[in-house]
Amino acid sequence: MTPDDALVAMESVLTDFFYWVSTALMILIHAGFLAYEMGASRSKNVLATAMKNLLTFAVTIAAFFFVGWWFYNAFYRFPVDAIDPATAALPWSEDMGPNITSVTGIFWAAFALFAATTGSIMSGAVLERIRTSAFLILSTVLGAVVWIIGASWAWHGSGWLLTEWGWHDFGAAGAVHLIAGAFTLGVLINLGPRIGRFVNGKAVTIRPHNLPLTMLGLMLIFVGFFGFLMGCVVYTNTGYFTIFGSPTSLSAVAFSTLMGLAGGIIGSYMSSRGEPFWTISGGLAGVISVAPGMDLYHPAVTFIIALVGGFIVPFIGKLLERFQLDDVVGAVAVHGGCAIYGLVVSGFVLWGIPNVELEGFGTPPDINPLGQIGGMVVMAALGFIPGYLLSLLLKRLKVLRIPAEIEEIGLDLSEVPATPYPEGIPVTAMNGSSNGSSNGVSSNGAVATKEVSA
Repeated sequence: MTPDDALVAMESVLTDFFYWVSTALMILIHAGFLAYEMGASRSKNVLATAMKNLLTFAVTIAAFFFVGWWFYNAFYRFPVDAIDPATAALPWSEDMGPNITSVTGIFWAAFALFAATTGSIMSGAVLERIRTSAFLILSTVLGAVVWIIGASWAWHGSGWLLTEWGWHDFGAAGAVHLIAGAFTLGVLINLGPRIGRFVNGKAVTIRPHNLPLTMLGLMLIFVGFFGFLMGCVVYTNTGYFTIFGSPTSLSAVAFSTLMGLAGGIIGSYMSSRGEPFWTISGGLAGVISVAPGMDLYHPAVTFIIALVGGFIVPFIGKLLERFQLDDVVGAVAVHGGCAIYGLVVSGFVLWGIPNVELEGFGTPPDINPLGQIGGMVVMAALGFIPGYLLSLLLKRLKVLRIPAEIEEIGLDLSEVPATPYPEGIPVTAMNGSSNGSSNGVSSNGAVATKEVSA
């Protein structure tokens, strides 16, 4: 082997390893969501929540292999131009098989984990009352069809949002978080709140059974986000680039991610007056708020944008509560609301910064407010409309929500052949009453508990 051949081989190995590590770290996002949602649920639904997350991960990845990767490679110009046949992305093509010459697998793996993340975003919002089968249908459509079409438009190097509108969204605030948040909003409208969540038109707090586990889960998601953002970087032997082809570096991502986390946490701590759930959720809100331009922002600007994003997210959650939307983990506020805020802000802060010239597509427009806001509307509509219509169909077929009696006793007793606390650890037993309260939540918001042995 000549020195040049050895260099080429080493560059190939480094590229493979870069995305291999990215994918492995992204699995921590799903470990985090699993812990986050188990803690946010009540003790009678812990294992059902865990099983739902595991199945979502598996089903979405399988569906993404068979259909999702093709959508990404075929729809990047649709509806502006014709659909690309994308034969190399079909599941039976040679590139999608076990060969040693293609790098398709590592790129597919990273995108498959993005797809699974969209389902996990929705999962926490609909806890404790959705049928597992209905949820798997919704998350499969979201992750393997809806999200990836949006990613093709917004994130493909030749996607029409970039080439026609000057769209810029490095960290997938629109292409992942907003689509998933809007899809989730459509589902929540049809699913309805948990029993006892709203009494006489007033919101009643149903507290998580293990808030420390929820906070630990969010910390794991923060770690996984470094893998997520690695997947947003194109690594080559000539340097690092964004998915749009503009130069960047891991240094820029490190500055923006950490400053986004810090700003978001501080902002949410201030506005929620130290409420633990919103404080740590603020870290996620901060990173999503700066995601569109985190390859271009100065760290101080990143901190300020994230600080505001973290500050406003509890208020977005309260606003949704006024419409009696029961979002258990605040997914619509954090992922949808902060993505909207971040995309609008990026259009003004980054106004006039050029996107790179693309071979075959000329020079796209510079980053601009209309392109960012218009793309935001496209992403929101792409998520909300199918989420609402598909969940409405499942509701009409009476397969969206579990029966009320099952919701009362808990999904663990009815669906899971195991118990989370076999040693008789005290668990929260939600007992109804005749005064209009249910699920152990009294009319004044107090949570009724009793000690039970497993």
